[in-house]
Amino acid sequence: MRKTEQSIDDDFASHTAFSDDPPLRAVRVFEAIARLGSLSAAAQELNISPSAVSHQLRVLENFLQLPLTDRQGRRLVLSSSGREYYRSIRSAFSVLRQATGHIMEQNPSRKVTISLIPLFGMSWFIPRLPKFSNIHSQIEINVVYANHRNYHSDASDLSIRFGTGQWAGYNAEKLISGKMVPVASKDFLRTHGYIDTPEILAQTKKVHDEERNAWQQWFNSLDITHFRKEGPIFEDGLLTLAAVRAGLGCGLLREPMIAPFLASGELVKLFDHEIDDGRDYYLCTRQNMDLSEDSRLLQRWLYGEAKGSEMNQMIINAK
Repeated sequence: MRKTEQSIDDDFASHTAFSDDPPLRAVRVFEAIARLGSLSAAAQELNISPSAVSHQLRVLENFLQLPLTDRQGRRLVLSSSGREYYRSIRSAFSVLRQATGHIMEQNPSRKVTISLIPLFGMSWFIPRLPKFSNIHSQIEINVVYANHRNYHSDASDLSIRFGTGQWAGYNAEKLISGKMVPVASKDFLRTHGYIDTPEILAQTKKVHDEERNAWQQWFNSLDITHFRKEGPIFEDGLLTLAAVRAGLGCGLLREPMIAPFLASGELVKLFDHEIDDGRDYYLCTRQNMDLSEDSRLLQRWLYGEAKGSEMNQMIINAK
């Protein structure tokens, strides 16, 4: 709906001759006339009537006390004062448009930052991310590392954390189980022979994730007290996975995080028997911050993907 001349007058009722600022809407109308070359083109771009455009041009000319246009037959052209004024304001409008475009591109509602630990990102999140991006192509996802040694430094919208689910100032909901199963690379088994009993595994080379207690817990749960304890220790699951893939030994790894390698046959799950060290993967949000709608979309999608992968794992284990 185009504005009438009377509604334009109402818009400028508050502007007085004592103001040092020009009538900005009138300036905007003049800029459109000068840039587009006609009153009708300016009216179409601004979605106002041609008479309203003419009225705003008169408002500006009255304020400046200068004619900004000349009539040449049926055409309206810029006067010398009009050309000089347009040259002066053109750069200001260009800066204004660039600044507006820039801030719209930076609109935080279209960006979601998620922090996560490397193993989760490499093995679970990133392989699934194209599915989300294809559905929500307008949302920009920023992925950063979660500092699992100091989660208090996390400033992301969502965070995937590994632990017991207790972090001050955060809401945490379990996303994926952290139970561990023994695995080895196919090449390792080809070299060292197939491992068909826990007793054979007890005497086989092993690698350790963070500490040696996990293997002890796994064997103790089977009432096996004598087992080979030595082997390199790696700081996190990503390094431990790399060590197992490289054939350095058997490892206790969290099955959802190694699903792609099990599916490809590169890694082999030696036994279904699993242990739970009390740590899982949690989706966390800050208690003092409301999520944007885009963050909620990603949050709901993550819950759905986690539920789907859990069901798939149950089907695989049942076979």
